[in-house]
Amino acid sequence: MPKPPDAPFSDPAGTWNSRFEGDGFHFGTAPNAWLVEHAQLFLPGQRVLCVADGEGRNSVWLAKRGLEVDAFDISEVGVAKARRFAAEHGATVDFAVSDCDAYDWPQERYDGVVAIFVQFADPAMRGRLFANMKRALKPGGVLVLQGYTPKQLEYRTGGPRIASHLYTVDLLREAFADMKIVELRKYEATLAEGTGHCGRSALVGLVAIRRAEAGR
Repeated sequence: MPKPPDAPFSDPAGTWNSRFEGDGFHFGTAPNAWLVEHAQLFLPGQRVLCVADGEGRNSVWLAKRGLEVDAFDISEVGVAKARRFAAEHGATVDFAVSDCDAYDWPQERYDGVVAIFVQFADPAMRGRLFANMKRALKPGGVLVLQGYTPKQLEYRTGGPRIASHLYTVDLLREAFADMKIVELRKYEATLAEGTGHCGRSALVGLVAIRRAEAGR
């Protein structure tokens, strides 16, 4: 029988290894526009973590801006390409091959966490992932996150075709209620990020700061 539409990815490493095979870059080599728009929040010398960074387009760009960057992805093919991409651009990034649950999340280490289209996660994994990202931030650290909204199911120009994996403004506001939300914007734009994200897209972006003390 076919899987129900909300079934999680059955072989995530294999899926992403297949997508990242070949010489091209599935999501292109340019950094994500939401990240570029908010990159001034990160200062040279600060340490940033790129979650599920794929072939390295965002981590390498940040490293070239003078940041100390760690990055991980479940795909060994993607990480191998990211390492080559970084070397070609003279950028230093500490890459690791790991899924989100197995990653050795440090606590209060990072000045910034970047999570761009990490929508492979079903609701249970997403809860664990969001909690780990928050714990990894230092007090005052900045989270920059972007994802697709449910309207993306109409556009079909990228992202999972699984409704439960998509973000709403209310979902993100609730998930990060313990942080200071600087910006939470639902919008549409035409993306040109390789062949993976290409065309009119329904997006939501979040910028949030970890509070110095809970409840402040």
